[in-house]
Formats: sequence, structure tokens, C-alpha cells
Amino acid sequence: MTTAATAALVALAAWGQSTADTRVTIFDSNVRSLKVAPESNMYLPPVLVMGSDDRIVVNFDYIDYDVHYLRYSLLHCDAQWTPSQLMEAEYVDGFNYADIDDYAQSESTFTHYYNYTFALPNADMRPLRSGNYVLRVYEQDDPERVLFQTRFMVVEPKVTVLTEVTTRTDATYNDAHQQLTINLKYKPGAIADPYGELATVVMQNTRTDNAVVLRYPMSAGIGMVTYDHQPELIFEAGNEYRRFETVNIHSINMGVAEIGYVKPFYHAMLQVDEPRRDLQYLYDQTQRGHFTIRNAEGADSRIDADYLVTHFTLNTAGPLTGGNIFLEGEFTHGLPAQETLMKYDASTGCYVNDLLLKQGAYNYQYLWVPDGSRTGQTAVIDGDKFQTVNQYTVLVYHRPSGGRYDELVGYGLARSIN
Repeated sequence: MTTAATAALVALAAWGQSTADTRVTIFDSNVRSLKVAPESNMYLPPVLVMGSDDRIVVNFDYIDYDVHYLRYSLLHCDAQWTPSQLMEAEYVDGFNYADIDDYAQSESTFTHYYNYTFALPNADMRPLRSGNYVLRVYEQDDPERVLFQTRFMVVEPKVTVLTEVTTRTDATYNDAHQQLTINLKYKPGAIADPYGELATVVMQNTRTDNAVVLRYPMSAGIGMVTYDHQPELIFEAGNEYRRFETVNIHSINMGVAEIGYVKPFYHAMLQVDEPRRDLQYLYDQTQRGHFTIRNAEGADSRIDADYLVTHFTLNTAGPLTGGNIFLEGEFTHGLPAQETLMKYDASTGCYVNDLLLKQGAYNYQYLWVPDGSRTGQTAVIDGDKFQTVNQYTVLVYHRPSGGRYDELVGYGLARSIN
């Protein structure tokens, strides 16, 4: 791999590069199909509202013939995912470890795996504080061997988040960008110094590489804060996510050109993708980057959905210089960057990548990462279309004077309108 390509691999790492040890990471390649989401809606960010009946569900597979006995623990972090100053007893009710007891072996699949699932809070573990949490899963008899670590958030709503998205931005007018205006409302006096105590984070769809942190509002009044006309709130509009389905291995599905079995795996050849930057915008109802595990021919997709080597091909009619192309979607999060890097095939003039993915419906896009950059760009491959339906997540953190950790006090979602 070239020096430039190596440098670009850091581009899709989670926000908070100074704390790389807490980013979403899969350390064991046998861990697959990791999904962390609210029990009530698998297409929402992994945010748990304190006092609600909802739970955060963690689901994943471990590819092996033998069962592994696994355990998990939590780490509380500040707004930028640096471990906080809190002791374990201050943010976890009970011992800070619990066994994963809900697991089942795959049935009638060529790929042998065990599916594991658990939800928080539960009888063994309950987060006590709001804020950011890193969850680590490891072998019961070898706590130092972490299989993966992921993230979720706990919010104690004290701030109402009102967000508006417009395509008439300070950068372009109904062209290539979308801009947010954020208003925060709270009980007067609850935040003594909004210019020094708040950190507001904004994320677009399932991405983390282009997340922004707002430290200073544009204005503040009694019980109200406004973020408006700030460059950080202008996002590249991107394009609707591409989609494919492998829900039926005995017939051709959406976005799939061919499915066949070559021992030891099924293989799905996806239709060749073409750049869309110069094409007219075309609306498509997507899940804004998420994926869903599903076997249309089975009874329980958790254990009877098989794995396919899924072949991605992007026709660029030659190599592109000055950067690298990566796959992005919820299904790529936590994977080593080299697994999501598209490699150029000189014999075809295309960029290719092969990933072992479980049967289901997937959203994905291609991000161009310039050499030396940490942020992917949509314009080069998929284009920036102002009409694109994007979902923006807003997280509001508060650390009062003398506070020892960042409280997550506000959470809001906003969607651009087609």
C-alpha cells in the first residue's frame, strides 16, 4: 500500500482522533454484522433516553464452529470520547461486567456462526449517568482479549433541541449543500454560562468522519441558545445512498447481478456502479446508511441467514489520483479501514472490494478521501445534490463549572425535506 493510501486509512475513523482507543473497532475478524441501536427503532442512532422503557440492543455474530463465552463492560467518556474522571461505581449500577447469555448457533447455513444479543439496561447492568459510553466485549476467561468495542449514548433530557435544515445556505443556493440552524431551549438558570459550558455535536446520517463540534453559540438569551450562520453547520449534501439486497440466495435481488456458491461461501456479484456526480438527482427512499439482516426464505434471520462474499465494483474508467475511495455505511463501522478501501483493478479500469456480509438489505455510498485528509467527500463519486434526504443527529453536552464529566442533556433529529 502506498504512503498516501496508508495516510488516508485514518479518514473514516470515528470522531475524536486524539482518543483512538475508544473508537468503534472490531479487533477480531470473526466478529460480523455488528449492530447497535434502540430496541424501538433499529434505524435510529444508539441513544438511550433515561427514564424511558427503551433499551439499546447489541447484536453480532461470531463466525466459528465452537461457542465462545463472552462478557462485556462499560467505559464512561466525555463529549470527545476521552475517558471521563468518573469511577466505575459512579456510572454503573452493580459490577461493571456481565455475561452474554443470549446466544444461538446458526442453522442450515454454509457459514457456521453463533449469534449473540443483549440489551441495556438489564438486571445485571444499568448506566447511572448520562453521557457517552464505550462498550467492550471480550472472552470471559481472557478479559484482555477484546473482540470489539462500540459506542452508545445516554441522554437525560434537560434541553429541548429544535433544528431546521435548509438548502439555501451561506455557501450555495439550492446547489450542493445543506445548512442547519439549531435552537436550544432550557429552564432559565439551568445553564449558567452557555458560551463556556456547552458542546453541541452534529452528525450526518450514519457517518462520523464529518461530525462537527460546536463550542460557541451564535447568540444566547434567557433559557435559549442559537447556533446559526456558522460554517461548521454547512454540510455537503451528498446523494441518496445506493442499495442492494441479498435476502434470497436463490434469485436475483435488488442491485445484484449474480449469486452463486463457490466453496466455502456464497458469492453475490453486485451490479457495476457508475459515478453519479454528473447525473441528475434521482430520489430513492433509503434508510440513510443503515442495514437490515433478513433471510426471506427463513424463519429466524438471526440464525438462518447465511453469509455471502459480496463483490463491489465501481467503474471509474481509470485510476483517480490524489486520494482513495472507501465504502461507507452502517455495516462498515468498526471494520479495519483496509477492509473498506476500494482497490483499483488495472485490468478492468474499476475499483473493487469484497466483503463477507450476512444476508439482508444494505445502504452504502462511496467516499473520496483526499491524501492527508481525515474527512470523506461525496462530490467526487456520488455527487452533492441539494435535494438529498439526510438525517442529522444533534447531541448537546453540558459540563457546569466544577463538573467532573460531560452530561448529555439534549438530543434531537432533523431530516432535510425533498
